[in-house]
Amino acid sequence: MKRWLSCELAFVGGYGDAASFVLTKTFTGHVTGNLVLAAIAVAAHDWRAAVGRLSAIVTFLIGTGLSLLIVRPLRAWPSLRLLPFIMATEAILITAASLALASNMAHKVEMFVILVTLALGLQNGTLRRAGGTSVHTTYLTGTITGLISRETERYVSEVPHPSAAAVYPNMGLLGGIGIAFVLGAGTGAAMVLRFKALGMLGAAVLLCAFIASEVRS
Repeated sequence: MKRWLSCELAFVGGYGDAASFVLTKTFTGHVTGNLVLAAIAVAAHDWRAAVGRLSAIVTFLIGTGLSLLIVRPLRAWPSLRLLPFIMATEAILITAASLALASNMAHKVEMFVILVTLALGLQNGTLRRAGGTSVHTTYLTGTITGLISRETERYVSEVPHPSAAAVYPNMGLLGGIGIAFVLGAGTGAAMVLRFKALGMLGAAVLLCAFIASEVRS
């Protein structure tokens, strides 16, 4: 089940990251892009943009760390389904972010970035392994490098392998996560280009559907 769920969450991760960048020119699902954007903003003396990108980085890291703090005590409650709880929290944060950006409130862009970054940080820290391998559902760098390193290792190894699927059973999982992330990014960008801030609600709807599926399983 975690194999499918990791691909589903990768779709949400791509959706949220691309949609946030279209709306606010800030990445909300990883650190590297915002470090580069912050450096560019500093070079251009655009201090407001630099602070915004740095705040997104800090919030993402807080979300990742917070997920680990949440997970530990919740494991003591066997009747509580951990992943649905985290996904529900994520859906609430994304919904609040979308409504905030669509409103006339002050600092609505900053509020949107903080809420979405916190949501994706929680997701990134909660589901870190699936099928016995490390996975990332909010950015592709780890997945792509994992695929390349595994394929390179397979071809340069002097030990004959019966089949790639037998020796590297998780290649399909990593490839699926990558494809899901890209499809999610395209969908998220299209939704916010069409519906503006409210297009972000699509990610929350998807999370609710995944919660229902996880609870039934």
